[in-house]
Amino acid sequence: MAGFLSTLKRLYLSVYNWTVCYGWCQVLYFALKTLNESDHEKVYNAVERPLLLVQTAAFIEILHSLIGLVRSPVSATLPQISSRLYVTWGILWSFPETRTHFLVSSLVLSWSVTEIIRYSFFGMKEAFGVTPFWLLWLRYSTFLLLYPTGIVSEVGLIYIALPYMKSSEKYCIRMPNKWNFSFDYFYAAVIALGIYVPGGPHMYRYMLGQRKKALSKSKKE
Repeated sequence: MAGFLSTLKRLYLSVYNWTVCYGWCQVLYFALKTLNESDHEKVYNAVERPLLLVQTAAFIEILHSLIGLVRSPVSATLPQISSRLYVTWGILWSFPETRTHFLVSSLVLSWSVTEIIRYSFFGMKEAFGVTPFWLLWLRYSTFLLLYPTGIVSEVGLIYIALPYMKSSEKYCIRMPNKWNFSFDYFYAAVIALGIYVPGGPHMYRYMLGQRKKALSKSKKE
């Protein structure tokens, strides 16, 4: 029974990883095609559908961590996926004024390349039990450049959206109301920006530690 469940788990994770990897390949392809044929202002419209789908699907990974289906700790999975969902839905989808900025291109390229490598790595690991060293190296090395470019793009787009949040009062709850509760999306975004200050370096150091551990283990093997 245990063997059957283990096989079922690996099959599920393999299908999940390769499916999401395919989605990110679409995002990268549409982004590069648009940049080549047009300009950065049209990138979001070209990638919107697959981007919303694959980024939202990543929420399942939080559940994977919570129930122990994968080894990744919730403390590392939750902030990374939450921040991406926030930028995807809470910024780009919610405030169309941000979609034509060049930071959308750097964001999409950083996310898609990172995720294609990551999902390919885990997809191959679950399907075959091993991964080639070159893919392992890419998995634990490309973030050295792509994580900073992704973070800068995320922070930049949130900052760009601030005036539109304030003027539109979108998602704000004003008193008086029956819940006796108020909420200002603008100030929530400011707090989110503040979280990036300690959160970004913390995650970067965590990934550096994971890189050292993974590459050292590979060399010993």
